[in-house]
Amino acid sequence: QVQLVESGGGLVQAGESLRLSCLASASDYGMGWFRQAPGEEREFVASISWSGGTTDYANSVKGRFTISRDNTKRIVYLQMSSLEPEDTAVYYCAAARGLRSTRNWVDFGSWGQGTQVIVSS
Repeated sequence: QVQLVESGGGLVQAGESLRLSCLASASDYGMGWFRQAPGEEREFVASISWSGGTTDYANSVKGRFTISRDNTKRIVYLQMSSLEPEDTAVYYCAAARGLRSTRNWVDFGSWGQGTQVIVSS
């Protein structure tokens, strides 16, 4: 199992940017970001293949968020721009069971503890 530690969450105002980081104990996996708002189900945000060559985004964040990775440092990033109050949630990093980019949560075998993002209006 891969150990994952997220960081970078915080409180920002609408329109501002934030970058989340996820440090992994291994890098040989596709990676993803999910989020869960209070009272809501966990939802897919973005994913990236092991090579970084394939990325996928939820429609709600497309054009505003960018996922990237540095395998030499074993870090996956989620750059979030033009943040909206609707982006408020706990953000989770996850490692897939394979190398591919996937948005299906059942394809992910390891999860971080989450980092809180709050966007005020």
